[in-house]
Amino acid sequence: MRAFKLILAGLFAVALGVAPLAAQTPPAKPPPAAAPAPTPSPSPSPAAPAPPYEAQLLRLAELMGALSYLRDLCKAGDGAEFRDKMAKLLEAEDGAKERKELLAGAFNRGFNDYHLTYRACTPSAEEIIGHFLDESGRIARDVASRYGG
Repeated sequence: MRAFKLILAGLFAVALGVAPLAAQTPPAKPPPAAAPAPTPSPSPSPAAPAPPYEAQLLRLAELMGALSYLRDLCKAGDGAEFRDKMAKLLEAEDGAKERKELLAGAFNRGFNDYHLTYRACTPSAEEIIGHFLDESGRIARDVASRYGG
């Protein structure tokens, strides 16, 4: 359970105006004076500040990406579980598109970095898996105990 809800304050308004096609003949009388320019709408509020645990969540997402790749590479068969956990983390972001993109990018970076480095399960890959499982557990416990409900 998250203690903070991120609120993105920003309205995107797109106004599409379609002018009628001009007639073939020029108008009989001059067009009326242009209407005064509309008052500019207020600019969208900036995005909500990042929560204090932002760096930890980004690292956790990166670790989950790496673990998703490495665990399948080493035939643990649970790589999909890390993808599922990442999907749940993204769902918890309550529609904050920018944050979801940051987290998904961190996951993909973790996955791709190890995909480029390891083509076979090696003792080094197994050691990295152990370290990453420990680190991800610490981060999850720390964030939950400090900021969870």
